[in-house]
Amino acid sequence: MEKLFVGYRAALSHRDLRLLLTGELVSAAGTWAYNVALAVYVFDRTHSSFLVSAVFLVRFVPAMFLSPYGGVLAERFERVRLLITADILLFSWQILLALAVIAGWPIAVVLLLASLAAISSTPYNPAVAAMIPQLAGEDDLAAANALNSTIDNLVVVLGPAFGALLLLTHYSWLPFVINALTFVFAAAMVRLIRVRSQPSDVTDGGRSGPFRQMLVGLRAITSSGALVVLVTFSVLASFVYGTDTVLFVYVSKLQLHTGATGYGYLLAGLGVGGVVGALFVNRLAGMPRLGAIITLGMAVYCVPSALLIWVSSPELGFVLEVVRGGGTLVVDVLAITAMQRSVSSDLVARVFGVFFALVLAAISLGSLLAATMVASIHLHESLIVVGILVPVVAGMAYPWLRRMDNRAEQRARELAPMVALLGQLGIFAAGSRAILERLAAACTVQDVASGTVVVREGEPADAFYVLRSGVVRVDAVGEGTQLRELATLSAPAYFGEIGLLQHIPRTATVTAVTPCDLYRIGGDQFLDALSSGSAARMLFEGTKTRLQRSHPTYAAAMEQPEPS
Repeated sequence: MEKLFVGYRAALSHRDLRLLLTGELVSAAGTWAYNVALAVYVFDRTHSSFLVSAVFLVRFVPAMFLSPYGGVLAERFERVRLLITADILLFSWQILLALAVIAGWPIAVVLLLASLAAISSTPYNPAVAAMIPQLAGEDDLAAANALNSTIDNLVVVLGPAFGALLLLTHYSWLPFVINALTFVFAAAMVRLIRVRSQPSDVTDGGRSGPFRQMLVGLRAITSSGALVVLVTFSVLASFVYGTDTVLFVYVSKLQLHTGATGYGYLLAGLGVGGVVGALFVNRLAGMPRLGAIITLGMAVYCVPSALLIWVSSPELGFVLEVVRGGGTLVVDVLAITAMQRSVSSDLVARVFGVFFALVLAAISLGSLLAATMVASIHLHESLIVVGILVPVVAGMAYPWLRRMDNRAEQRARELAPMVALLGQLGIFAAGSRAILERLAAACTVQDVASGTVVVREGEPADAFYVLRSGVVRVDAVGEGTQLRELATLSAPAYFGEIGLLQHIPRTATVTAVTPCDLYRIGGDQFLDALSSGSAARMLFEGTKTRLQRSHPTYAAAMEQPEPS
């Protein structure tokens, strides 16, 4: 059992990730409590099931359609500031909702405020999905995603119960005020995050219009067969969850004979299963054949639904839902982690904006089709369709997942020589194999003739170089007046990191003494791969030592990197 927690302790050792997840846990629990309170308030005021459904629609539909643009915003603006802005807006809408409840404002106004709150939250999930790789690093990415999913499962269980307890106070405005305060807490946590994103815009500065900007994320998904398959599996799992939201009502009433309370009982089982599954998913993420694991996870999620046909015990029904919760967590976490690793850093938020829109659409479609199936065929046939037909469809996609695994293995073999060379360099002594593979994937080969100037003092620093073969000379004027030879480097060696790490122009000129074979790694890719605190601290002393020889003033001004 101790080994199961090692990966999660490593992920939680990242200070900024702890802050982000803590804020998410509190605000998400408050939001689930608010969901219950809003539906109960509208029903108590109107006794209309139609208006209770409208509570769902005015929040769900805008979120579904605007999520892709939320991803655009999460790329075009610095994400910490964007999350704080979203939290402030959400706080404001909740306070206004509390005032609406106290003053008895028209239900139309309440629904409008709920819709505005849903719209304000659309950048949140894409921004968080894009931030987690930055905050956790490559090694701890799967564990960080599992922790984030665990929060989602915990709040499904705890949030509604908390909302119900607040309603027992008979102060119907209290859940809205409490939820407002959770956003203040989340904003305070996010504000303490030290890592900052670099705003980017792959379109023409936003002048192409919102719709075309949203299409960028969709094109990024459809341009990669592997991404299409991964997104399809997560969307399919979301579709099944949508059927659960309807089928659980009938299973509770007709199979388990637990009445209305059984719905929450089954939903809690899914949440508990997700929490338990989080203990194992990090180890599964390290296995070489993820395609088979994702396919099996989908089967584990779906097949127990068919088994419910023969179940009449509420306890056994709960156990089956716990098993299903573990299965869907495996599918979601592994698929999301693979997506984060395969998507370019300047597109990841846009991709997840589209991804979350597809997830919401799949949930809606699943609930509608489940309602249609139950109305036209027996409950048992509906459970068979979900429990057997869906995993069969998922199994048909396994050949694509297997090819994805084969390509990944082939790519790893191709990168092996570069990984071995990078591992010989002291600069990467603190880097894991995952970091080395990421750097190797970013390498381009560059052959230079004798006498070629590879980098020139004073020019912008845009790349890191690994000397594969040959000899180079390092010269600098520095803070003096005469050009001085600082060093002669023979392969294997490296240069070009100082300007990148310190965000300053090149501090020396590097010239090929003999014909040289180089690996060139772009500056942004180099810095992204070395975003973990251990690697940054390892580089600090070597960089400072080199600067002391050419630019003592720069060296004296250097600050120790902040711990992660």
